[in-house]
Amino acid sequence: MATSSSSRAVREPLRFASSAGAWFLATGFAFVGLGTIAIAAPVVAGLAVAVLVGWLLIAGGLMHGVKALRGEDVARAAWQAIAGLFDVIAGLYFLAHPLIALGTLTLVLAAVFLMEAVMDLMAWFATRDDAGSGWPLAEALVTGLLGVMIWQQWPSSSTWALGSLVGLNLMVDGVSQLMLGATWKRRFRWQRSLGC
Repeated sequence: MATSSSSRAVREPLRFASSAGAWFLATGFAFVGLGTIAIAAPVVAGLAVAVLVGWLLIAGGLMHGVKALRGEDVARAAWQAIAGLFDVIAGLYFLAHPLIALGTLTLVLAAVFLMEAVMDLMAWFATRDDAGSGWPLAEALVTGLLGVMIWQQWPSSSTWALGSLVGLNLMVDGVSQLMLGATWKRRFRWQRSLGC
């Protein structure tokens, strides 16, 4: 009786490892495929992000509206309603004018990259005597150059920047998922070969 239950206790994690490995591999291939498509068609990917942001703004505006209706304090409820109305209007504008939204998001992305470069540079100044401190400096230079490049080429950079970066991110995530899935599959085969 004890042997049967301990055997079941060992088989369950093995089944999970096998299915988790397959799941990671499937999502990894899907992410790499989507990333490749996004890099091949960055305008379409960028427009998809702009539309997604529009819907997220509308959802956020509706949540502000719910908070305004539930608010006990009139002033707080009024501010929630104003914030909600602003989010809904911005979301509807993004949905109605996705090309303009794409340009706006690209400009915001350039500003984020530039700010991140400044923060990385400050981190490097704070740790420049430590081992491995060159990495924040390298990151600051690359991020800063990318931010300046997007900023200088704006609005034409709107056609490639956001979609390409989303695609690159999806590909990196996909490769990470593939590596994780391969590891889980190897672990499953190794444990099965031990007779577990």
